[in-house]
Amino acid sequence: MSNSEPRFKRVLLKLSGEALVGEQSLGINPEVLRAVAKEVHDLSQGGVETAVVIGGGNIFRGLNCSEYGLGRVPADYMGMLATVMNAIALGEVLKTLGSESRVMSAIEMKDVAEPYVRNRALRHLKRKRVVLLGAGTGNPYFSTDTAAALRAMELDAQVLLKATKVNGVYDADPLKDPSAKRFSRLTYQEVLEKGLKVMDLTAVSLAMGQRLPIIVFNLMERGSIGRVISGENVGTLISGGD
Repeated sequence: MSNSEPRFKRVLLKLSGEALVGEQSLGINPEVLRAVAKEVHDLSQGGVETAVVIGGGNIFRGLNCSEYGLGRVPADYMGMLATVMNAIALGEVLKTLGSESRVMSAIEMKDVAEPYVRNRALRHLKRKRVVLLGAGTGNPYFSTDTAAALRAMELDAQVLLKATKVNGVYDADPLKDPSAKRFSRLTYQEVLEKGLKVMDLTAVSLAMGQRLPIIVFNLMERGSIGRVISGENVGTLISGGD
């Protein structure tokens, strides 16, 4: 983090489960987990109240239910449980770094996580604890992107930080097309009209309704969260266009 005053006091960070895989095909890569935890730790230690929604695609994705012969609803619940596993893992590494955190679950499982209660989550944030939000919204058919937009609005976050493997939103896949153009700014409407696959479109629609800005950036570039918070022109800003 820069020594300058952060431009946001409270943020919601959306991490994909796949971000924890590294060079593996599935699971949690310990080195990647530590690196991600260090980014979150630095953000919190820099004075930013931090909530995190994490996906579970590194363990199980409900959308792949047909491959396993499962129905969509039970498969989605399995995916939600995977997000809680990731949240617990991230919380344990944050502890070793000196950050206090709380894992909160949208599905009640009191022995392993606190139930998600908005007022309780707000108290944790005000006490400078990192709030790790697992189990999505607690409902099947809703992505963790949508959960991130919902929780960001519930917790009065000033911005939704969407961490990806590329440094913003492009007009084509930059990993496949070297001529792909990066957008520095987009409106919600442009994302919806162009069908840009940066986030679940339900999440974008929710953010648009409350004018919640979204910044899409590359988590793999170490220190990128700090640069976003300090106001550098990093990634792509999605907003109302004002």
